[in-house]
Amino acid sequence: MMPTVSVTRYVAPLREGGSLPGIVEADDLGTYVCKFRGAGQGLRVLVAETIASGLATRLGLQTPRLVALELADALARYEADEEIQDLLRASLGLNLGVDFLPGSFGFDGTTSLPEGVAGTVFWLDAFIANVDRSWRNPNLLLWHGDLWVIDHGASLYFHHGWSGGVGDPARFAALRWNADDHVLLEAAKADDLEAIDRRARATLSRAAFEEILADVPDAWLEPVPGADSPDAVRAAYVAFLDARLQATAWWEAVSR
Repeated sequence: MMPTVSVTRYVAPLREGGSLPGIVEADDLGTYVCKFRGAGQGLRVLVAETIASGLATRLGLQTPRLVALELADALARYEADEEIQDLLRASLGLNLGVDFLPGSFGFDGTTSLPEGVAGTVFWLDAFIANVDRSWRNPNLLLWHGDLWVIDHGASLYFHHGWSGGVGDPARFAALRWNADDHVLLEAAKADDLEAIDRRARATLSRAAFEEILADVPDAWLEPVPGADSPDAVRAAYVAFLDARLQATAWWEAVSR
């Protein structure tokens, strides 16, 4: 399971989108971007972030280290902004911390990338059905000369339909992904996408998915009909990811 540290100071909000993440300091002396459990998008966004980070790492992509951030009630009492105070109070317990990359800057398309990097990001986004890597919001950072992938909460959105039950993994396996506005579309097409697909499928497996889901804290795995324990919810995610990995139509549709 990912390491757990305690938040010692709320530093500043990142007023991007509706979830209002914030920069915090923790008792391990680290600085993190905190994704709050009490934000409007809910706990499943934290799960998606953790899964996507685990996949990216296994595919050889750079992505910030994750921790679970324990947030106590005392922190909210010293926050003057009422909106942030309400968010902190709604987020007591475990939140997601994304290692802060000081001095990083957003990818603007002008930086050349090493061979295979754009294509691998493209494959990852197609696999997790990420709808948020466009020119409007690339969710890519450049840090120390490397490309870093961030912010994957808008992926794996099948789980937002689990209120009535887990559903059928085959539906996600067959789901087509629209790449029309992907920020790396042209750069990815210049890579050997067939080779990238072969390498990704050889790297990932059901066992890899089980390892990734083991990193997700129990507190983020809300029970749903048909999966009433954290381990059962983990197994459901593994089944959906494995079904996607065994399918090919979703990739063939965007790699031609």
